[in-house]
Amino acid sequence: MLAVASSLFFGFACNSAFLTGVLAGRSWIDPATWVFSAAMLVMLTALHLLLRSLVLHRWFARPVLSVLIVATAFATYYMQRFGVYLDPSMLRNVLRTDVAEASELFGLGMVPHLLFYAVLPLLVLWRLRVAKRPLLRALAVRVVTLIGATGLLIGSVLLVFQDFSALMRNQKELRYLVTPANYLYSSARVLVSDTRHAAKAREVVGADTRRAPSWATRTRPALFVIAVGETARAANWGLNGYARQTTPELAALDVLNFSDVTACGTNTETSLPCMFSAIGRRDYDEDRIRGSESLLHVLNRAGFQVLWRDNQSGCKGVCEGLPQQQIDPAQLPELCAEGRCLDDALLQGLDTVARDAQGDLVVVLHMLGNHGPTYSKRYPDRFRRFTPTCDTGELRRCSREEIVNAYDNALLYTDHILARTIALLKERQARFDPALLYVSDHGESLGENGLYLHGVPYAIAPEEQTKVPMVWWLSDGFTSSFGLDRNCLAGQTARPWAHDHLFHSVLGLLQVETSVYERKLDISAACRR
Repeated sequence: MLAVASSLFFGFACNSAFLTGVLAGRSWIDPATWVFSAAMLVMLTALHLLLRSLVLHRWFARPVLSVLIVATAFATYYMQRFGVYLDPSMLRNVLRTDVAEASELFGLGMVPHLLFYAVLPLLVLWRLRVAKRPLLRALAVRVVTLIGATGLLIGSVLLVFQDFSALMRNQKELRYLVTPANYLYSSARVLVSDTRHAAKAREVVGADTRRAPSWATRTRPALFVIAVGETARAANWGLNGYARQTTPELAALDVLNFSDVTACGTNTETSLPCMFSAIGRRDYDEDRIRGSESLLHVLNRAGFQVLWRDNQSGCKGVCEGLPQQQIDPAQLPELCAEGRCLDDALLQGLDTVARDAQGDLVVVLHMLGNHGPTYSKRYPDRFRRFTPTCDTGELRRCSREEIVNAYDNALLYTDHILARTIALLKERQARFDPALLYVSDHGESLGENGLYLHGVPYAIAPEEQTKVPMVWWLSDGFTSSFGLDRNCLAGQTARPWAHDHLFHSVLGLLQVETSVYERKLDISAACRR
């Protein structure tokens, strides 16, 4: 009875996101809609009853259900408020979230939801007495329950099989809205995958890597900065023609702005390993990407010093085994608060890094950028130019104008950080041939179609989450030394590009030769002497 009651609760109360998805576009005037919705409710209840009947036991039923109730309460909150799909990539994000990031996702707005979805069910659950049955009767009840649940599950699916099968073929992502089955399945997938990869070494990429012969004539070392943005979307990027000029400082510089760039994924856990891999989205294989060396390992093999400077939650395996510097909030109290630092922190000590470099240097700046939902905490007060702003993480309490204003202010600050980085590089042109490449990891939804933040499964993700800004700044010394035609490069900026091109374009820009390099994926290939 406990299994039946909990299954009814999960099926009817915790799957509004799934039911909204499967019933989208249907008319309630049509009797078939009522039949379909009833079949879906029976299917959800029977599915969860079947699973619970297999594992629940009198000794641990209440503790297990307590955990499920609390986890489901949080899951349904984020699914309903932000349009989140709890697929494996999203669960990997959840499991990798640090304390500072997680704290921003909690707010008083959660209290009513948790009271209904967690506190009330827990009170009922722990007031119930679980009776002991004789063994044979208990087995008989268990078998009858399993048979009944299986029958209901099969019967409900067969009743609407044609509609349901077509829906699952065309919108497979909907299965990640079935709660709590979604986060249980996805968590298991992530844990199995991570355990498997932890047991073996990364696959070597570019074992034959070497520098091109043209390096023999160079007189100055290269200083190449890759700035990885966070959650910056192309739609609000000033250089892309956005109604607001959110990139005024970059607009005043001689930069190359690529206006049509597609991300590898819709969350950092997916995009970061993907964009630094030779595989990319075109041949996407998550296990292979996570189990292989990245662009940074190839550059290191070619003799470049490589340094990862992080103002976020790590490099997601991209810089494994290479030098890393994590920004410490305790060391920069003037730039940090509540465990988070402004991106100015990434530039502190960068001049020292360049001064102490022995030879060619590649530095990756992993920015905090526009990380939501508290966009207003991503910039100092002097960048609060668009008002009024949303100053809370509970985005549904803010108007769309307030959300966009806060988001655009954070872009203004990113523009400033990039301009400051370029200024630092210009100051070192006497010793180095410097260059900067900036690209965001993924975009962001700001309320369009009821979606907020990011992480929607890639196949159905809106362009707000997949289109990102990319900017190059190349010093005169860099373009001359590496034989680049700037006018030709300017002609490439309006063409469609993607994260898939990052690996090969950086190798091309730095004239690194290896069998894994693909010239057709190198943005600069046609513009290099």
